[in-house]
Amino acid sequence: IAATFQSSGVEATAADVLASCGVKHSLYNAFSVLLDDGDEVILPAPYWVSYPSMAQANGAAIRVVDTRADGCILTPAQLEEAITPRSRLLVLVSPSNPSGVTHSREQMRALIPVLEKHPDLVILSDEIYRELVYGDTEFCSFAAACPELVDRTITVQGVSKTYAMTGWRIGYTTGPRDVVQAMIRFQSHTTSNPTAIAQVAAIAALTGPREPIEAMRQEFDKRRRLMMARLQEIEGFSLFPPNGAFYCFPDIAGALNGRTGNTPLEFCGNLLDQERVACVAGEAFGAETNIRLSYACSEEDINEGCDRLARFARG
Repeated sequence: IAATFQSSGVEATAADVLASCGVKHSLYNAFSVLLDDGDEVILPAPYWVSYPSMAQANGAAIRVVDTRADGCILTPAQLEEAITPRSRLLVLVSPSNPSGVTHSREQMRALIPVLEKHPDLVILSDEIYRELVYGDTEFCSFAAACPELVDRTITVQGVSKTYAMTGWRIGYTTGPRDVVQAMIRFQSHTTSNPTAIAQVAAIAALTGPREPIEAMRQEFDKRRRLMMARLQEIEGFSLFPPNGAFYCFPDIAGALNGRTGNTPLEFCGNLLDQERVACVAGEAFGAETNIRLSYACSEEDINEGCDRLARFARG
């Protein structure tokens, strides 16, 4: 695992690494040791659905920063405005679930002047989709992009997405040794460790051949371009190009009405009832005019799903 972090440009040794029961477990361990009652977590929106609950379960409040007007990229001005004396944790996910947007090295480094003014703010970088980027996009780990902040950056990765091993439940963390050791102690009194067979499977994935990963990435890219093209044909939909993960996150404000629904939640419910197409409402991600669709399925299913979605939106 230490070598895996090193391949992302993040220095790590075995003493600085914790393996957990999936990335969600890794994240929750970090939230648990870093947060106290009354602390605040800064969440750029759209965000992954579990972050708010993880914060609240540990007594912390959330401060949501809507980044959609800036292409789902957190800007220095937005970050500065969100920080308060109670801010303790900034959560960044790149590539993003649900938007598919990936921060560049330059966009990450632009945050350094703001973060240097607030030394008590820890950065948690969720990098579970690190291998799934497309076109000219290059993945960059936050700790590698911003070595000035490595002493307060927690990096979380895992095998679920890159190796299609979601059910095996292996996530791993590196960061400042005192934080990682606190996470190890916390985990030792809750779940102890991931199952041994899952650890052996993860080792096989991490040390195995790379060709299947690249083949899968290329296939996802084909499906991504197909879904983007189909969604852009639907009246009332707008879409910024996802360059990572395996989601499209269109804004459907122009398609919301009394017939389809007045909110994404209503839209998704009516779409499921009438066309048997399942997608996820943007409210769950802090985005009140969007829906999330996954292209981790066949081209045939993408075309059929988009046909039904277009028919529903058209009426």
